[in-house]
Amino acid sequence: MLFQNTSNRLITQFIKAMTLQQLEYILAIDEHRHFVRAAEACGITQSTLSSMLKKFEEEMDLTIFDRNAHPIKPTGAGENILRQARIVLYHANQLKEATLDERKRKQGVIRIGITPTIAPCIVPKLFCHVKQLEGVDIKVCEITRDQAIERVKCAQLDMAIMSVSHTIPNLMSIPLYTEHFVAYVSPNDPLFNQTTFNTTTMPMDRIWVLQHEISFQQQVELFGNLESGRRSIYESGNIPTLLHLVNETDGYTVLPELHVPLLRPDHKQYIRVFDDPVPSRVVSLFVRHDYVREGMLNIIRDAILKIIPAHMINEHLAKYPIKL
Repeated sequence: MLFQNTSNRLITQFIKAMTLQQLEYILAIDEHRHFVRAAEACGITQSTLSSMLKKFEEEMDLTIFDRNAHPIKPTGAGENILRQARIVLYHANQLKEATLDERKRKQGVIRIGITPTIAPCIVPKLFCHVKQLEGVDIKVCEITRDQAIERVKCAQLDMAIMSVSHTIPNLMSIPLYTEHFVAYVSPNDPLFNQTTFNTTTMPMDRIWVLQHEISFQQQVELFGNLESGRRSIYESGNIPTLLHLVNETDGYTVLPELHVPLLRPDHKQYIRVFDDPVPSRVVSLFVRHDYVREGMLNIIRDAILKIIPAHMINEHLAKYPIKL
């Protein structure tokens, strides 16, 4: 019994010391009972296979295969190791299959955060798209960029749709689409009589910005130093209220182009386009690096392809499903 317990401990220690690939190698030797054929089956050289086996046998002070036999065969201890190796690889393959099923699965709940300047343009149609899918529910919260980043990082949200111009540690970004900005000008402002704008000549003393839409504000900074002049800042992320402020005062703001169709017909006359270079932003889908549910990501991809005009869609996203 003491010998058996010692043997089992050695086997367990040996299995832990080896990678799954190395377990596959020794099982290939057992299957082919020939080093050259086993090496060919594994796609490695015979010397690599022999060296790997010899190294582990020396480290564990065990002989797995009797090389004097023709063909080679496992030793008594080797039989036990091979038996355990098959069990380990079986469970590893089961885990791979389960992970693969989880990657492809298109059922369950999608928890997604969307920033305020993006939400009005896609959320209604996103719900309409998901509503047609059996077994899929979506929970959307409209939150600031910083809140979205924090909640995705701590797994309170599965993903976030937002525009961020820099890399975010521990999050992976998948570009969805690029949209231009337009100017929305008060009829009381001298700029109202201009038909086009240039980013280098925009006055900074009459611009309204959204304080908490950081990526939105970064785009506005293309026009000059926001710290100079009488800049008006609206401490929220509500574009309709921001536009109402512009309507009732002087000044102007910068608006993502997807908001234009949402405007009242009489307010569309307040829109002015920019000469080149036209300011723009990239809207991306953000997930944790360890997120595995490709199926859920592709539900969002499919919805974006239907919601967003084709000329704005990221070229790679339009051609290929999302792969993790």
